[in-house]
Amino acid sequence: MTDRASAQVLDAPFGGFAEGQTRGTFMRRAAIAGGAFAGGGALLAALPGRAFGAVGPEQDVEVLNFALTLEYLEAEFYTVAERNNFLMGEAREFAKVVGSHERDHVAALEKVLGDKKVKKPTFDFGNAVRDQATFLATAIVLEDTGVSAYNGQAARVTKPVLAVAASIVSVEARHAAWVRDIVFKRPAPIAFDQAKSMEEILAAVKATGFIKG
Repeated sequence: MTDRASAQVLDAPFGGFAEGQTRGTFMRRAAIAGGAFAGGGALLAALPGRAFGAVGPEQDVEVLNFALTLEYLEAEFYTVAERNNFLMGEAREFAKVVGSHERDHVAALEKVLGDKKVKKPTFDFGNAVRDQATFLATAIVLEDTGVSAYNGQAARVTKPVLAVAASIVSVEARHAAWVRDIVFKRPAPIAFDQAKSMEEILAAVKATGFIKG
């Protein structure tokens, strides 16, 4: 999308489409963004590997660092999008509010982990933080991935950590519903959210190429 086209994004209720852009155009972009989570990409050494130990403090640290890395990704995505100042309408408000939430999630997880926290990776989100339609399509995939990731680790942590995770995943689900509403998709398309393993999430995030080191 050119700068001129970007400036034509409609500021309408549930807006987010550029002038002249059809729902079909948006869905094609969404498919491209979603496909990035299934294709090849750069290796993601920053994320911890999967462990098979019993539930306990050590596994809690592993799972929390896994969650923290995903939160670093989401927080940076929204922060850079806000900084690039290309979003309009409800998409702009979405990025502002959700970005604040994700940064709070990062701070909370860092506090819990203390000196055991992983290092924040470096990122490159490409056109996803420069074009509104691509941003919204990517946000849907990121939020859905976050919900699946938290759900997939529920049985692998102690009750105190589960309580922390539950307070985050419910908010992530609201983010996913909100961004769907912006692009005229059903906010709650299914009765049960998927739970994905750490391996599945790691493969999906590696495939984006968003994390560079």
